[in-house]
Amino acid sequence: MPVSKKLVFIFLLVAFLGFLDATYLTIEHFRGVAPPCTILEGCEQVTTSKYAVVLGVPVALAGSFYYLAVFVLSVLYLQTGKFGFFKLATLATVFGFLFSLWFLYLQLFVIDAICVYCIFSFLTSTALLVLGWVARPVGNGEKI
Repeated sequence: MPVSKKLVFIFLLVAFLGFLDATYLTIEHFRGVAPPCTILEGCEQVTTSKYAVVLGVPVALAGSFYYLAVFVLSVLYLQTGKFGFFKLATLATVFGFLFSLWFLYLQLFVIDAICVYCIFSFLTSTALLVLGWVARPVGNGEKI
């Protein structure tokens, strides 16, 4: 079930941008520095909240691994043509989106602050979900 190479390249680009964003937040976390907010104020409040770390691991690190996994699975699909790799990548986007939605909820209704980097991650995970939905096979193997 081939997927348009153009769509896969867009998928790769979005996953790479998400990886850069999450990795930047991870580095800043381990440096003990709150990332600067240029558009909105609240990055420090969000990135230093008790919700930014789970079991001692920054959630940004989990985001880095998520985006990297999606990226690698997509590259494997391009290299091998085995749709299973891309199917796993698109399945992962459902979980990435749900986690991003949860973190958006926390920002808006619990922490009461917005982190522009976190919003960017929400947008990239949403874009990946939509791209994965567009690429999915339906019924007789055709894409919509």
